[in-house]
Amino acid sequence: MRIETASASRRATDARPPRVRSAVSNGRRLFVEGDGNSAWSRRYRDLTIAHVNDLGGRDALSEAQLSLVRRASAIECELEQMEGRLSRGETIDLDAFTRAAGHLRRILETLGLKRVARDVTPSVADYLAATRPTGLADSANGEASPRLRGREKLAGEAARGQARP
Repeated sequence: MRIETASASRRATDARPPRVRSAVSNGRRLFVEGDGNSAWSRRYRDLTIAHVNDLGGRDALSEAQLSLVRRASAIECELEQMEGRLSRGETIDLDAFTRAAGHLRRILETLGLKRVARDVTPSVADYLAATRPTGLADSANGEASPRLRGREKLAGEAARGQARP
């Protein structure tokens, strides 16, 4: 059984047979030592895969970038555990928490991860106009029914950022 991680899809740059390489390098194990099936390990694997995908996939990353992704994933797991203890009312070392958060931010900046707004074309008004069900138009004069005109008005306001709370 292969561990599905970023390391499992490595390019064949190493000509050595798999039995000579590390189980971690071959993707059979997540860690050299430790439990690869714990909740922490499963979350770590999920975060690692998500970051690798955000960066364009395994083939687009160097080993150094993969190492930074793994470090970022480990720090995130630890921060999440600290946040869980806070949610139960337990005390944590806030200095360690904030330092870890700062380290995580710097690693993510180094990797170039940033949130970018998606293009949401067409606008809400265009989408509603394109998906207007037949039968909502007033058959007598071809105009939209009052109910549809109200929807179009709300869609237009939302598209202009004027939507009411």
